[in-house]
Amino acid sequence: MKAMILAAGKGERLRPLTLHTPKPLVKAAGVPLIEYHVRALAAAGFTELVINHAWLGQQIEDYLGDGARFGVRIAYSPEGEPLETGGGICKALPLLGAAPFVVVNGDIFTDYAFAELRRPLTGLAHLVLVDNPVHHPLGDFILRQGQVQDAEADGERLTYSGIAVLSPELFVGCQPGAFKLAPLLRKAMAADQVSGERHVGRWIDVGTHERLAEVEQLLMESA
Repeated sequence: MKAMILAAGKGERLRPLTLHTPKPLVKAAGVPLIEYHVRALAAAGFTELVINHAWLGQQIEDYLGDGARFGVRIAYSPEGEPLETGGGICKALPLLGAAPFVVVNGDIFTDYAFAELRRPLTGLAHLVLVDNPVHHPLGDFILRQGQVQDAEADGERLTYSGIAVLSPELFVGCQPGAFKLAPLLRKAMAADQVSGERHVGRWIDVGTHERLAEVEQLLMESA
């Protein structure tokens, strides 16, 4: 199973750190955020990684290289302009192959065990959900008996973690260009084709200086 790290965001809320550094290379405890993902995926048995990039993306390639020093092989999917989550994955499909693959947002920090995703996919997608953070109190979707439903249904809402297993079939009929992933997921949910699980461990959406400081604190405490 291959894994894709989404790394094309500009990280505007992390300026001035991201004026001259792509967001995935912003450091926490001296290590670029994306390196935590690469090492965790390698430890979980993933050896083939795909990384998309846009803003200052060459810096990401220069830093990670072909992945050999991490025990993986990395292929890159450069984007002239960010294609958003759905468009970025769609463009990278030729690199990902015909089998289901893991997708991880490059701007999260988590202790989720990626090895848990190395199992057969039933349906078109499997999402990892987390409790709603303070900055996203209404959540995204509902998890009921292992199936994910749109938040229009009744039940406790949870937040999409940015970790998923996706089937290439989810993107059938999609056209090249920028588009979001969520509408494709909601369509699949309506057909009961999206499973899910709840992660109760560490998870931080590193979108602001305050949350980057939170990651730093966690790393200091666990050092």
